[in-house]
Amino acid sequence: MTTDQIILFALFTTVFGMLLWGRFRYDLVAFSALLLGVILGVVPVDRAFAGFGHPATIIVALVLVVSAGLVRSGAVFLITRTLVDASRGLGAHIALMGGISAILSAFMNNVAALALLMPVDIQTARKAGRSVGLTLMPLSFATILGGMATLIGTPPNIIIASIRQETLGEPFEMFDFAPVGGVAAIAGLAFVSLIGWRLIPDRGPQTESTEALAEYIAELTIPPESAHIGKRVSELYAAAEKSDVAIIGLIRDGKRRYGRSAHATLQEGDALVLEARPEALDEFRAALNLDFSDTRRQELLTAEGDGLEVIEVVATESARITGRTAQGLGLAWRQSTVLMGISRQGRRITEQVRKTEVEAGDILLLLCPRDRSADVTEWLGCLPLAARGLNVTANDKAWLAIGLFAAAVLAASLGLIYLPIALGLVVVAYVLTKIMPIADLYNHIEWPVVVLLGSMIPLGSALETSGGTELIANALVQLTDGLPAWAILTVLMVVTMTLSDVLNNTATAIVAAPVGIQMARTLEVSPDPFLMTVAVAASAAFLTPIGHKNNTLVLGPGGYRFGDYWRMGLPLEILIVAVSIPAILVFWPL
Repeated sequence: MTTDQIILFALFTTVFGMLLWGRFRYDLVAFSALLLGVILGVVPVDRAFAGFGHPATIIVALVLVVSAGLVRSGAVFLITRTLVDASRGLGAHIALMGGISAILSAFMNNVAALALLMPVDIQTARKAGRSVGLTLMPLSFATILGGMATLIGTPPNIIIASIRQETLGEPFEMFDFAPVGGVAAIAGLAFVSLIGWRLIPDRGPQTESTEALAEYIAELTIPPESAHIGKRVSELYAAAEKSDVAIIGLIRDGKRRYGRSAHATLQEGDALVLEARPEALDEFRAALNLDFSDTRRQELLTAEGDGLEVIEVVATESARITGRTAQGLGLAWRQSTVLMGISRQGRRITEQVRKTEVEAGDILLLLCPRDRSADVTEWLGCLPLAARGLNVTANDKAWLAIGLFAAAVLAASLGLIYLPIALGLVVVAYVLTKIMPIADLYNHIEWPVVVLLGSMIPLGSALETSGGTELIANALVQLTDGLPAWAILTVLMVVTMTLSDVLNNTATAIVAAPVGIQMARTLEVSPDPFLMTVAVAASAAFLTPIGHKNNTLVLGPGGYRFGDYWRMGLPLEILIVAVSIPAILVFWPL
């Protein structure tokens, strides 16, 4: 073993140990290891930051931005509002949500897919009066499974395709992962839907945080030429219930209607009085194409491409707005800001929102230009609440967002354009068509993941160049000497899967893929089945909450303990091995 190999193995051992310890964040650990590798001379200086320009890193960043654009455009509402129903049985709900999330995860980052579906699942569980812990883990597992089926579904696939291009001269294409990943995903989803969820301990409904329970009295207006003009208010109840919004009144000509509002026929300019959380309010507005209830709403909507932001602030005793109304203060014309709703510690508000006198302690839901939120908060003299990433859905651009993304995927799949370029064009198009404000672009990139990738890729390349991966591969080949092909692939899959359960799956793919290629070279067979084995195994992290970020995301909201994951995860991983190895040998023969 050479000096460089010893140093690199020591670096990787230290990195893995630090990641397992969890005392420091993974991006800091990886970047520190990269710098140390350069100082010790095992990573060439001119290649130190090559990982940040690596196609895998660029694709991961662009996929996250595109995913945010699909959410902001309201494209996801087209699916969830139509299909999700709280009255369904638990098994049917898990199967449906699992199918939706798997399909979404195949075409957008699986972390982003979970992030946008998790609130829907929590809301459905609350409506059905059941523990959200019974459905969040299956949802997380489903998004992980769905990501296995395409190139852009999960970072390990992107990394493995890039390593194949560097090593063999040609990358995997968009749907090359589908035969094996699709089989694993279908089998996994069937298990999760029929059996897996029954293995999760039911600890009863989780107590929601005060922030999650905060509901506002708000108003939305019927715009000109609306499809709802002429309908009774009661005809909107079903849509309101689906969005978890309560219609509690109607305002016409500045006067609040009581009692008979349910049977009132809607007219242009009528304002619906609603009780809802911010996310539900925006979903309802987007679904029914309603307007913000304020005289300045059209001017603000015109500026939507420059970026609108929904913020929450608390009125203090000394706040400028305390004891006054938004209309009397001139909030709209002075600050180009709309008071969307007021939350008053459970007490009902009987006046129009903009004509309601604000009291100390009220939580105000404000719609303002993105670059003015801090100024507006300071001008009002209010205290800002922690940002929840609330956005204004550009609901009239859902099909445009879907069409642009679909065109890019199709062009990349047919080999007409390089995938990173295609995704980059989608991002540019989203900005030009005002689907995504340019000020929002960099907020949706997970910079810690970018730093992890940019740091680990040069280290992985150095390990391969030094002959370190060849040593590992030879050890595995000797371990499996004389065994049939399926047994060799099984050992590689189990080893990679075990690493992925305790480490970041991205780091696992960077280390394991070169090992798989070297094993194939030693055995003088095609490297593709080995790469596919690593691809499936690196993503199949179901035993712990730390192996995959999706599992970590549901840990708190689901009320899970560290040891809960293996109950469903262990049989699922065994099933993945059982169905993937035969599929690999069929579709990617040695």
